[in-house]
Amino acid sequence: MITHSVGLSLAPTSSIESGVAVREISTGNLCYVDKLFSMNDVQLFFDNYPSLKNSVICISLPWDNTMLEGKWRVLSKPYQLIHSSEHPFINKDNWLQRFSTRGCELFLKLKTSGVDISRFEIYLTRQKFNLYSNYKERSSADCKFLQSALKFEYNFENFPANMMPVAQLEAIVGTLLAEEKIKNNTEKIFEFRGLDVIN
Repeated sequence: MITHSVGLSLAPTSSIESGVAVREISTGNLCYVDKLFSMNDVQLFFDNYPSLKNSVICISLPWDNTMLEGKWRVLSKPYQLIHSSEHPFINKDNWLQRFSTRGCELFLKLKTSGVDISRFEIYLTRQKFNLYSNYKERSSADCKFLQSALKFEYNFENFPANMMPVAQLEAIVGTLLAEEKIKNNTEKIFEFRGLDVIN
C-alpha cells in the first residue's frame, strides 16, 4: 500500500544543493525535508529510507549546463529549437543534450528493484500546478512566491516563518506530482534514460 510521496529536486552538479521531501499521503504532513549535495548523499538517503516500496518517487530533471563556453550560449541552450526537417545540427560539445544524466544509473537500479519512480521537469510541473511566477527563476522573489503559494494554495501549514531553500520547495512540488500520479492524473511526456518523464 502506498503511504508516502517523495520528491527530489536534483541539481546538475554537487556544488549546487539538491532538495528532498517526504510527505505522508493520509495526513498531508511533511515528514522529512532536507538538502543533499553529492550523489553519495542521495544514495545514502535511499539506502536508509524505510518506506521505499510503499512510496511513489518523483525526481526532477536537471538542465545540462556543462557543454558550452560563453554565458549567452549556456543561457540560450534550453530555448534553441531543434528541427529534424532542416539541415542536421552538428552535436558539438554535446550541446543537443538538454538534461543532465546525473544519477540515472542509481534511479534505474531503484526502478528495476521494484520502486515506483518517475522523473519530472520542474518548470512544466510548476506551470501545471499554477506555481509559476513572473520573477527570475530561483531568485529570492521567486522562492518567496513559491513558498507562499504552497502554503496558501496547497495548505502546507507547518512551513517556517523564514524562507526555505528553493531546492526543498521544488522537492515539495515533486511530492504533489507523485500524489497526482497515484490518482492517475498525470501523463507521460517522454522517456529519459529508461525512466518515464511525467507531468
